[in-house]
Order: sequence, then structure tokens, then C-alpha cells
Amino acid sequence: MSSPRTPRRRPRPLFATPAAALATAGLLAAAHVLGSSPATASATVSADPPAVAAALGTTATAPADRASARVGALFGGTIGPGHHFCSASVLQSPTRDLVLTAAHCVGSTDGLSFVPGYRDGSAPYGTWQVTAIYAPDAWTEDRDEDADYAILRVAPAADGHRVEDVVGGNALGMDDPFTSQVRLYGYPARAEAPLLCTDTTTRQSATQRRIECPGYPGGTSGGPWISTRTGEVVGVIGGYQEGGDTADISYSSYFDHTMIALYRRAVTAAP
Repeated sequence: MSSPRTPRRRPRPLFATPAAALATAGLLAAAHVLGSSPATASATVSADPPAVAAALGTTATAPADRASARVGALFGGTIGPGHHFCSASVLQSPTRDLVLTAAHCVGSTDGLSFVPGYRDGSAPYGTWQVTAIYAPDAWTEDRDEDADYAILRVAPAADGHRVEDVVGGNALGMDDPFTSQVRLYGYPARAEAPLLCTDTTTRQSATQRRIECPGYPGGTSGGPWISTRTGEVVGVIGGYQEGGDTADISYSSYFDHTMIALYRRAVTAAP
């Protein structure tokens, strides 16, 4: 039986002035331009092979391609089999060092690292140390399931490259239709490769989305919902029941003005 929902707090005004609104629009536009393709680095992501359509609502191991390279596992210490606990993905931004996950996955940066493209104990694109966590006030103060998402900042590599330089990133999508087709990624805690399922989402509530993809157990929380129409990330596994109490149905908090405010805070907080 699920626990009672936390009521959503009345949102604060996001933009004090039209100039502030334009500034945020500029940040998102800059992220789209700068993050359009990964830069050359010590390990580069090859072009995607021709897509092979899978039946909707079926789950399988994600192919090792450009899209899955942007998805990774979160570790709290040792990098290796059995040590990852949540999923995350690289988020396009002007700072090129941001990662998106579920807020319930993270509470401290101590020992926390992100490994994009992780498979079978290998970190083909490096291990990236998390240096900061940004979560909505509604989550940090009330653990509001309608704000169950967080943005992480990761340190650059020793050679100066940033994570988005190496694997690229997913553009942030806002106010996506409740009923739309997405690709769902996630790393089960007991598996050594990411899962992929494509299906059509439905509306769980005014602030939550729902998708039926079988076999997404613990560890897949924080995995991205990628729109098949735009290629943007429009959700993460989390939200209602912190992702769901069954492995066959997942949820996401809806990405709206609260997510825009969080993205703006993370970008402008860059050191």
C-alpha cells in the first residue's frame, strides 16, 4: 500500500521581470547549440547504427550507441559490479557539466560519482565526481513527490574535458504532452548494462506521468525519459511512490516551471 501523497506547495513566481525570462530562454537556447554533438576526446562516442524498431512496451538491454552513452550509473564508492544504486543522464547546458537524476537518489556528494555508458564493470567514458547537488525546495523541505528530480554538477576530467564534451547531452524538454512516446532507460542495481523500453506515457495526475515498461526494478530510478519526437529529456524515473512500487510501471514528476527554475539555478551556480 502506498504512503499518502505530499500536497504540492503553491509555486513561487519564477521570473521577477521579463528580462529574467529572456535570460532563462537564452540559457536553454545556448545549451541546444553547444550540446548539439559531443566534442572529440580521449574516448569518443561513435555514430549511432541504423535504428531497429522494437515492439512498444517491451524491455531489453540498450544497445551501446550514442544515446545510451549519455546514460550512466551512480556509485557511492567503488566502481564495479554490484555497487551502483541509481541511474542518471547528461543534460545539455552552457556549462557542459550537468547530470540529471531523481532527487530521492541523492542526498550528499560524499563519494558520489557518475559513470556514463557503464557496462560490465567498465567505464568507457571515465568516472565523473559529483561536486554539487541542486534539488527543488519542495523536495528538500517537504520531500514532495511532484518535485522528485535533481541536477548534479560533475568535476572536469584531469585533461580539462567536461562530461558533455565526451558523450554529448540531452536537451531539457518542458511541458511535454502527458500522452507521448518516450524511450525509457535505467540501470537495475543487479545488472551491468542499461535497459531500454519505448512506450506511450499516460497522465497519472496533473503533476505526474506514468509509463508501462516491464522489468524496471530498484536501481533504475533517475533514468531518463527521452521523447521520440524531439530527443529531449522530459522526465526521470521517480515521482509518485519514488518511481513506483512495481517493476512494471514507472512514474515521473512533470517537468514544468519548477524544473526550469532548477535548471537556471544549476547553470548560474557554475564556479
